[in-house]
Amino acid sequence: MPAESPLVVFYRHTGTDHRGRTLREIRAFTLDELERHHDFIQWLFPLPEPSGANLSAPLLSAEDVRQFTSDDRLRAELIVSLDTMLRFYGFERPDDKSPDIVRAGDYHHRRAVWLTPANHNFLRMTRMLRALTLLGCAAHARAFLGSLEETYADAREAIGLRTITFWRKAVQ
Repeated sequence: MPAESPLVVFYRHTGTDHRGRTLREIRAFTLDELERHHDFIQWLFPLPEPSGANLSAPLLSAEDVRQFTSDDRLRAELIVSLDTMLRFYGFERPDDKSPDIVRAGDYHHRRAVWLTPANHNFLRMTRMLRALTLLGCAAHARAFLGSLEETYADAREAIGLRTITFWRKAVQ
C-alpha cells in the first residue's frame, strides 16, 4: 500500500501544511485571519489543479479522492472544514446530521466582508463547492450552492452571472 499523501496525513491530524500549521490550528483562525490568509484554503479544499495563489498547495490525486470517498472519518473532517468557512461567510448547518445550510444570525454582518463585486472569496467558494463534490460530500456542495443561489437572488449585481455560473458548474 502506498504511503498516504501529505493532504491525507494533514486531514488525519498527523501532519501539517506547507507552513507547519495543523488542521486544528487553521480551523481555529479568527474570522479576520480567515480573510487575511490566502494559503490555507487549498489545504482545506484541495483540487487536482495547481493554485495560482499558493504554489505550495497539495494537488488532489485520484488516490486522495479514493481515500476521502471511502473513509467516513476523512469526509467528516472535510465537513468540519466546511463549517469553519460557513461561519466566516455567515452561514451554518443547523443540524450536524443534515447537509442543510442556512443563513446564520450574523449573515448580514458577515456578507459585508465578501459580498462585493469580484471578491476573492468567490474563488474560494468555487473551490469549496468543487472539492466537496469531488471528495464525496456532494449533498453538502448542493446545499451550499442552494444558499449561494438565494444570495444571488438578493445580490445579482454583486455576484454576477459569471460567478454563479462557475458555482453551478462546480457541483456538476
